[in-house]
Amino acid sequence: DFEASFIRLIDKVTNGSRIEINQTGTSLYYQPGLLYGGSLEHECSPSRSIGYYLEGLLCLAPFMKHPLKIVLRGVTNDQVDPSVDVLKATALPLLKKFGIDGESLEIKINRRGMPPKGGGEIVFSCPVRKVLQPIQFTDPGKIKRIRGTAYSVRVSPQMANRMVESARSILNKFLPDIYIYTDHMKGASSGKSPGFGICLTAETINGTILSAELASNPQGQGAAVLPEELGQNCAKLLLEEVYRGGCVDSTNQSLALLLMTLGQRDVSKVLLGPLSPYTIEFLRHLRSFFQIMFKIETKTPEEEHMGGEKVLMTCVGVGFSNLSKTIR
Repeated sequence: DFEASFIRLIDKVTNGSRIEINQTGTSLYYQPGLLYGGSLEHECSPSRSIGYYLEGLLCLAPFMKHPLKIVLRGVTNDQVDPSVDVLKATALPLLKKFGIDGESLEIKINRRGMPPKGGGEIVFSCPVRKVLQPIQFTDPGKIKRIRGTAYSVRVSPQMANRMVESARSILNKFLPDIYIYTDHMKGASSGKSPGFGICLTAETINGTILSAELASNPQGQGAAVLPEELGQNCAKLLLEEVYRGGCVDSTNQSLALLLMTLGQRDVSKVLLGPLSPYTIEFLRHLRSFFQIMFKIETKTPEEEHMGGEKVLMTCVGVGFSNLSKTIR
């Protein structure tokens, strides 16, 4: 269901794609077309969150023919995929490091939608670039501030405040500069299902952004969660992410590696925390598609004086350039 919806989305942003699925739905033939972009709308399947679709778009959007501006409707925050808040806080600053920036790069949340029924809406817009800059991003730096959003839809607005209190009770021991916004959506903008959750980001002096998030169980599934527990667990998850460290958090490792691969024929380096299973699989795909092998060096905690083991990833870009971008 959600995979079919993703294929329809890819069909919308491209021109001339050919997609054939056999009757049992077990094999897929896909012939890619040109990335076209433009202004679009898409209804996402509520079985996965908008983040699932957005991750694919973040990889493709900079290489469209026309700047992409797309309205996505569905579930904005769930327990499976990265939420819209986390991608807004972490993926957009990452794109800027590769030279994809400008006023038109934004993710705007119009309505929130929680599972199982969804009803959220976001607008994602991204400028196009001809080439990407190589990056040297090897020093994460020290954490200077923590920001976050506690959101609640179709439940008491007090839920968000309770999550903020409990998250702060842990984080205040480490850092004074903490600000967690409360976002309570009412009426039409609150989607169709009740729920609440919290998303926290830690920012360092060098512009590294690490994130963690948790959401309540969907209505009618699992036991009820206390907002206090959710806030505390999310704060602990953030500390775990800081301990893992690196210059890119575990959600965006694959996006960083893809953009490094597509960069100029120059050396790009990035320091990551322990690689997630998803990233390891993604590296295999990069090898089969682009014949790119990363040089992987492990850094022990003694060398770095902090956190878990780190991995220094180095590669030379394939020199990809956006052929369809019209030169004005």
